[in-house]
Amino acid sequence: MSGRGVISWKTRTPEGERREVYAKKIGPVWNFHERVGRFEEWRTVPEPSLEDWQELLDGVERRVPRRLMPPDEPKRVRQLIQRHYPDADV
Repeated sequence: MSGRGVISWKTRTPEGERREVYAKKIGPVWNFHERVGRFEEWRTVPEPSLEDWQELLDGVERRVPRRLMPPDEPKRVRQLIQRHYPDADV
């Protein structure tokens, strides 16, 4: 998954399976999707984990210097993380 406003990464499930995740920005909202296995269907992640939010923030921060994301987007993502995970140190 690629394109403007889309950030993707790969992780492992607790069972050790490969997990692909992407987040796509539509207006002010970030929508997360995942699949386990290369040929599986993408499914929506209604409640992304803190780790997924942190991966998104990392991706956003890396894209700002290349002008692929607006300079204020990292701040917005941090605010979203704090809203979903008030105890998180962001």
